[in-house]
Amino acid sequence: MNLMLQVAGTAAEAPRGMFGMSSSMSMIVMMVLIFGVMWLLMIRPQQKQQKELAKFRSSLEKGHKVVTAGGIHGTVKEVKQNTIVIQIDKEVAIEVDKAMIMRAPNA
Repeated sequence: MNLMLQVAGTAAEAPRGMFGMSSSMSMIVMMVLIFGVMWLLMIRPQQKQQKELAKFRSSLEKGHKVVTAGGIHGTVKEVKQNTIVIQIDKEVAIEVDKAMIMRAPNA
């Protein structure tokens, strides 16, 4: 009787082991698919937008109209290595870090 239980137990454990391997592989495939979709829908567009913004900031020249992160509209008066002087009124100019220039107006 004991021998029959051992044989029956071994036969019942074998399929579970195979199914366990299959379910773990399907779980890994599902996780890879989820990460791939997230990369396509979230990470890739953000990287593209950051590259375009860096290109815009590096192409700034005197006379370009810009908007800062704080919402200040002005015209580029002078471009320095890490900062930009923006004229916001006839006699008012401010110096802003290049990282705070977000876009051109109406863009």
